[in-house]
Amino acid sequence: MFNSLTGIITGKYPLRLTLETNGIEWDLTVPDSALDKLPPVGQTGRVFTWLQHTDMAMVLFGFASEDDRSLFFDLLKVDGIGPKAALKIISNIATPDLARILDSGDLDSLQKVPGVGKKTAAKMLLQLKGKLTLQEDSPVQGRGKNIPYADVVSALVNMGYDRKIAEGAVEAVSKKVSQDPSFEKQTQAKKEDLVFRQSLMELAQ
Repeated sequence: MFNSLTGIITGKYPLRLTLETNGIEWDLTVPDSALDKLPPVGQTGRVFTWLQHTDMAMVLFGFASEDDRSLFFDLLKVDGIGPKAALKIISNIATPDLARILDSGDLDSLQKVPGVGKKTAAKMLLQLKGKLTLQEDSPVQGRGKNIPYADVVSALVNMGYDRKIAEGAVEAVSKKVSQDPSFEKQTQAKKEDLVFRQSLMELAQ
């Protein structure tokens, strides 16, 4: 499946974008925030995509960044949030801001996001706090830049561990194993495997 489309932006409309690539014009459903982030009509832009295929129709969704698309996928995991609701949420609040609200457990601020009621906000906190799958170079992930072995942290988060707890375990383990001179002689893959296994043991205690 294609990951993104790069072409000339031919039109911008509420929750909709058209893009031409090699003589084919694509009609994409996008969050309104993407319209501001992407280049103006007539210029070349890259749109990250996801195709929803159901018995009723096929809808091609577009996003201005990988982080916006990742957040969209994370929102779909929450019971009661479908594609339309997820787009509305992303349209009304920046991805870094929403991630910070979730990570801090700020239920009151979360309920102020258009389209998010009290029950939905509680479900979002329960399912997404500390588990957002955003890129490590994203502004919201700035705290992860100084965390060693970010890939190991991501793997632990994907297993269900809270991000902050996983970061703490990986940081402690990496400092411990780095004191062994033989550790630095290992390949990066072996280092990551060792840190991953020992971090799992640390989290299991």
